[in-house]
Amino acid sequence: GSDLFAIISEPGGGGLHGLNASGWAPAGLTAEVLRREGLEVMPQRGIHSVTVPGIVAGWEAMRRRFGRLPFDETLAPAIFYAEHGFPITETVAHWWQRAEKGLSAHPSAARTFLPGGRAPRTGELFRNPDLAGTLRRIVADGRDGYYRGHTADAILALMRETGGTMTADDLTEFTPEWVTPMETTYRGWRVAQLPPNGQGIAALLMLNLMERFPLDRYGFQSPEALHVMIEAKKLAYADMIAHVGDPRFTAIPVEGLLSKTHAAARAQRIDPHAARCDVEPSELDRITDARGHDTIYLTVVDQHGGVVSLIQSNYSGFGSGLVPSGTGFMLQNRGALFTLEPDHPNTLAPRKRPLHTIIPGFMEKEGTRIGFGIIGGWNQAQAHAQFVSSVADHGLNIQQALEAGRFTKATFTGCDVQLEVLVPDATRALLEALGHEIEVVAPRSGTFGWGQAVMSDADGMHFGASEPRHDGAAIPQAPPVFKDVRGPLPRVPGVVSR
Repeated sequence: GSDLFAIISEPGGGGLHGLNASGWAPAGLTAEVLRREGLEVMPQRGIHSVTVPGIVAGWEAMRRRFGRLPFDETLAPAIFYAEHGFPITETVAHWWQRAEKGLSAHPSAARTFLPGGRAPRTGELFRNPDLAGTLRRIVADGRDGYYRGHTADAILALMRETGGTMTADDLTEFTPEWVTPMETTYRGWRVAQLPPNGQGIAALLMLNLMERFPLDRYGFQSPEALHVMIEAKKLAYADMIAHVGDPRFTAIPVEGLLSKTHAAARAQRIDPHAARCDVEPSELDRITDARGHDTIYLTVVDQHGGVVSLIQSNYSGFGSGLVPSGTGFMLQNRGALFTLEPDHPNTLAPRKRPLHTIIPGFMEKEGTRIGFGIIGGWNQAQAHAQFVSSVADHGLNIQQALEAGRFTKATFTGCDVQLEVLVPDATRALLEALGHEIEVVAPRSGTFGWGQAVMSDADGMHFGASEPRHDGAAIPQAPPVFKDVRGPLPRVPGVVSR
């Protein structure tokens, strides 16, 4: 029940492509509708936080344009594990247990995600036969197996039950959008993000500001370098919040914002000797703090050097809290990121896509290409910029760049900033002397997001990296000579394996 974004780099320099499969608000949902229900801000859960899930349309768009395998093969493993179960890992168990109270509030959610009346514990098997059925319908009918028929009927029945406004037309008329990625240059690297309605522009704005300062000379995790990056974050996010929405509704000055001239002017606001606490805008126009936990990021490189950087998410933990009966999935609450303030680029409107937190990343230089992503609400763009700097300024490899201690600033005003304990004590002390209000956070926590990366170098050597802040892995595909030893994927009754 989620959305999807992807950057696809064709092998051999064949081009860079972006896919925006973020869903829109129902045609019948307006600020006036919500105000009549006594709401002055966007609800964070419940039926009015639900936008059309874009994920399945995104899968099909990628498969049709670049894929070689049919759904009956690509979804077979997911169907197998949904039917037969998979063991719950530590991180998943932690967040699941924290969500027990919310899940118990809706009968269908409790039936699906609280087997035996509680969240699964670490190591226990979780089965979801309803989700297997949903996936089988996609195998049989592609996107129509989701946006029409049984699954769509279940979504619409939930809308009627809970007072939602989504209609059959909202589902069937949704289409994802192929877009041209935005780019900037940083220390000779070409760095790409998807254009709005996502926050990726903030990562590029940060890099343009950081480029004005000699971070390599300052040194890795030096107070001078981190001070510049923290101040750049404030300025970049201020620009992002002021300008970003759905470009089909509002003209967004992407070219001007990403110009080096704009960066030069904004960089003048970074005082090397003091933190600024008053960077505009002074408030977030009633957009809430975003700390998403229902996100996955994956990236792959194939034998020819093609790279896919992909992210999909229900937004915050277990999304809206609502499960369409018999489907096995939670509807997202991505609409929570709209604002009801008038005349803002991100104001709620029918068929509009909200400002999005999830972003895939990509960078390349002289034949080396890196797909990367770091999840975690508003943390993502600032974490992307830190990853790029670790590689480009300090020569870290992709595993080191993911594992390095990070900062994050969840707010949009003030001098507060969270710093991972992995950052040296001396650096923290000097940052405090500059006026930063530091909260030290334990290492390897979800506060700083979770990332993964792949790299294909100029010699055709491929690398993978997955950081220890989360449950993840870098997995090589067995070469053809080992395929008979490894054996075929499990066969799923009713799904043809080719």
